[in-house]
Order: sequence, then structure tokens, then C-alpha cells
Amino acid sequence: MSISDHALDKDFPEYKDLIRELRGSDVQFKELSDHYDKLDKSIRGLEYREVPTDDTHFMEMKKERAHLKDTLYTKLSNHPI
Repeated sequence: MSISDHALDKDFPEYKDLIRELRGSDVQFKELSDHYDKLDKSIRGLEYREVPTDDTHFMEMKKERAHLKDTLYTKLSNHPI
């Protein structure tokens, strides 16, 4: 099974510098991105141990990660340059 790292700077390399900047200057962005990173690490750990993909809790974690990523992407893409 291929286990993908969904780190923000890997999924959005064009925003790498802005991600670093906002983590240092925007408390809400830092909290959301820290939660996203922790959740992604947990999901990858479960995938590594080959937890069945039909597990309800596991799928809810993936949905939460997707929602967080959407929220963070919106903040990145709407940030004034």
C-alpha cells in the first residue's frame, strides 16, 4: 500500500513560503495547520498498519483532514500578496 504524505507544503508547494509565514504570524492558521499535521500523521500511521479502509472512525478522520485542507487552502489562496 502506498502511503501518501499530505503535508501542506508538499500538496501546495507554490504556497510553501506563505505557509511558513502564516504559521508564524496567524494564530488561527497555525492552530488549524498544526491540527491538520497531527491528523495527517495519525492517518498515515493507521494506513501503515493497514487498518481497513471501511472503518467508520478512520473515514471520519479522512473527511476531517479534507475539510481542514480545504479551509487552509482557502486561507492561502485568499491571502493578499
